[in-house]
Amino acid sequence: TQIRGKINISAALCGVGCLLLALSGCAPSKSEIQLTRSPVSERQMQSRLYQTHDESKLLAAGAGVLQGMGFTIDETQKKLGLVTASTAVNHRAAAVATATVTFLMFGVPLHADARRVIHASLGIMPSQARKGDFIVRISFRLTTADATGWKIRRIINNEKPYEEFFARLSRSVSLEGHPV
Repeated sequence: TQIRGKINISAALCGVGCLLLALSGCAPSKSEIQLTRSPVSERQMQSRLYQTHDESKLLAAGAGVLQGMGFTIDETQKKLGLVTASTAVNHRAAAVATATVTFLMFGVPLHADARRVIHASLGIMPSQARKGDFIVRISFRLTTADATGWKIRRIINNEKPYEEFFARLSRSVSLEGHPV
């Protein structure tokens, strides 16, 4: 019963309990929590050294490789040696093949109620250790947005897209990429 102008304590406690129960369902399960790599192993996975003096050739080839992997180039900063690109992961029945390839390559589980975009950032910088050589670093990040607008961003730690990128880049420039 509620007294006029006063709050029913049992109803308020019940409401708070329901709210806490609902919010606990929003926490990620243990299977969804992805352990991160150490910064050193992450950098090793994302970077390769190329023995060439032609930075612009590496940058253009890197952009071409990203396009070949299904990415759209968002921005290129030639003076800085940077390329950013993205690709939307479509969850519709017509895109089952794309979703399957994305899952197999990037290890990204797909949920029908979420919009996912994979972002790639490519950077090329002169090697400090070897004059005239360049280090190529690529990172892939996943942004997930659900119907409510919540966005979650995380680095993709699956080695497959990095291996694929560097294998294609090496073929494109006819040079072997060496671990950093």
